[in-house]
Amino acid sequence: MELMELLKLRRTYRRFKQEPISDEIIDEMLTAARYASSAANLQPLSYVVVKSQEKVKEVFGHTKWAGYLPKEEGQPKAGEEPVLFIGIIENENINRGQYCDTDAGLAISNMTLAAWNHGVGSCIIGACDKAELSNMFGLKEEQKLHTVVAFGYPSHTSKMEDAKDGNIKYYLDENKDYVVPKRKLEDIVKYL
Repeated sequence: MELMELLKLRRTYRRFKQEPISDEIIDEMLTAARYASSAANLQPLSYVVVKSQEKVKEVFGHTKWAGYLPKEEGQPKAGEEPVLFIGIIENENINRGQYCDTDAGLAISNMTLAAWNHGVGSCIIGACDKAELSNMFGLKEEQKLHTVVAFGYPSHTSKMEDAKDGNIKYYLDENKDYVVPKRKLEDIVKYL
């Protein structure tokens, strides 16, 4: 895809086809995360890949989806769940939290863009039971779960529109597709 089109269409997806993602695509996603810039080049992040159907269901049970929507509309239903999760892990023995959010954001952006380049949608999830997932992932004392990212081939569309009257809450349209209001460029940029 053309870069700007890739950026425009890489939205959050919350309902997925139950098709596996190939190991080649997963490796490319992880390589893209590895390529991300890192503060002082410390590279404090590591990743837990959850792809067995049983473990994916277990992780899914500890996540919350689409905070702006009622649970019955935002939470993927049976047969719509992601097929892959990747846990983003902060290794505090490398970098004790300083700039980890920036590093994680860059890595997640690279990873989700690499996925979308193959038609694989994603949902970045901070609303999860981090203690339970950390235990499930076998994290050590110096490791901290930053985020989990859900992946799968989307079974719906997601599009942007200009925000109206400052309302940035995403919603479902009449076809149950996501609509994501974005602030206009002139509302977010100041030139000096």
